[in-house]
Amino acid sequence: MRHETTFKVVIAGAGVAALEAAMALHEFAGPRVSMQLVAPNTAFSYRPMSICEPFGYTPAEQYPLADIAAYVGAELIVDEFAWVDTERQTAHTDKGAELAYDALLLALGARIRAPFGHGLTIDDRRMDELLRGVVQDVENGYVRSIAFVSPVRMGWPLPLYELALMTAARAYDMDLQVDLTVITPEPAPLAIFGKEASEAVGGLLSDAGITVIASARARVPVNGQVVMQQGKTTLTVDRVIVLPELFGPSVRGLPAGEHGFIAVDRHAKVRGVDRVYAAGDAADFPVKHGGLAAQQADAAAESIAALAGAPITPQPFRGEIHGVLLTGRKPRYLTAHISRNRGFRSQITETATWMPATKITAQYLAPYLDQHARASAA
Repeated sequence: MRHETTFKVVIAGAGVAALEAAMALHEFAGPRVSMQLVAPNTAFSYRPMSICEPFGYTPAEQYPLADIAAYVGAELIVDEFAWVDTERQTAHTDKGAELAYDALLLALGARIRAPFGHGLTIDDRRMDELLRGVVQDVENGYVRSIAFVSPVRMGWPLPLYELALMTAARAYDMDLQVDLTVITPEPAPLAIFGKEASEAVGGLLSDAGITVIASARARVPVNGQVVMQQGKTTLTVDRVIVLPELFGPSVRGLPAGEHGFIAVDRHAKVRGVDRVYAAGDAADFPVKHGGLAAQQADAAAESIAALAGAPITPQPFRGEIHGVLLTGRKPRYLTAHISRNRGFRSQITETATWMPATKITAQYLAPYLDQHARASAA
C-alpha cells in the first residue's frame, strides 16, 4: 500500500533510460518511492537490433510496458509528456493530466531530422520499411554502389558501419561486386572508441572492401551524389544512406539548451532546476548510446533515491561504453571510457567482455530483458 508520505517520482519516457531508472529506483529505494511511468506507447522495442531487419532477420523484440511497470511497482500512464511547471512541481501531459512530483526524470529521447534534402535517412523505428528495398536491389544486381554518409552533427555512428559491413557480407555471399563507401567527419572509423578499437574497425572495413573517407564534411545536393571538401570532390553512386541529425526535446518549462538538449550535471540533474533530472538522448551528453543512457539513468536514480531517504551515496555518471558491432559475420565487442566526445582505454574483441552480452548494457534492465528472452525461448 502507498502512503501519503511516499516520495512521488514521475518518469517520462519509454526507452532504455526510463526503464533502467525505474528498475534502479525500485532497487535503491523500494517502498520509499511511488513511481508513475508516462509513456507514449504500450511496448518497449529493442531498437538496436532493428538494424538486422532489412536483411531478413527476426524483427526487434517487443516487451509490454505493463509487465515492466508491474515488475517495479509503477503506475503506467499511456500518454505523452507535454511540459513541466517546476515551481508547482507538476508534470503535464498531452491529455491534460497534472502529475505532482517530488522528483521528475525526463527520458524523452531525441528528435531526428534528415540532414540533407536527398538520400535515405536512417530511422531505427522503421528500418525494414526504409532499407529492405535497397538490400533487395543489391541482391538482384540493380544497385552496384552505395555511399553511407554521416553529417557533421552525428549522435551515434555505429549503425552506419554495421549497415556497410552487413551489406558487404550479403553481396559477397551472392558473388556480387558492390562498391561501398563510408563518408564520415570522424578522423577515423568509430574514433569515439579510441585508437585501438578504431584501428581494428578500420581493418574490418578494409578487409570487406569498404572505402572510408574520413574527416569529410559532406552534403547530398541531389539523389545519388555526395559532394565533399567544400565542393572539390564528388562521388556518384546508386544509393545514398544517411545518418540523421539529432535534436533535443526542447522541454517547455526548462532552460533552453543547445539544439534543444537538456543540460545536466554528472549526476544527471538538470542544471539550475531543483528535483528534475534527465537521462538518455534527451540530455546534452554528446554521445548517444543505450548503454550510456542506462548509466545516466542509474546516476539519476541514485540521486533521487537519496532525496527519498535511501541510505545511498550518489555516484556520478561513469561514461563506460560497451558496443556490439554487427558485421554480417562474427560480431565484434568494443569497450571504452568516454569523456564527452573522446574515447580512451579502448579494446575490441571477438568475445564479449561483459554479461549479458547484449547490444544495450544496463545494470538492471539488461538482465530483466535477458531473462524475459530466455523464458520466451523456453
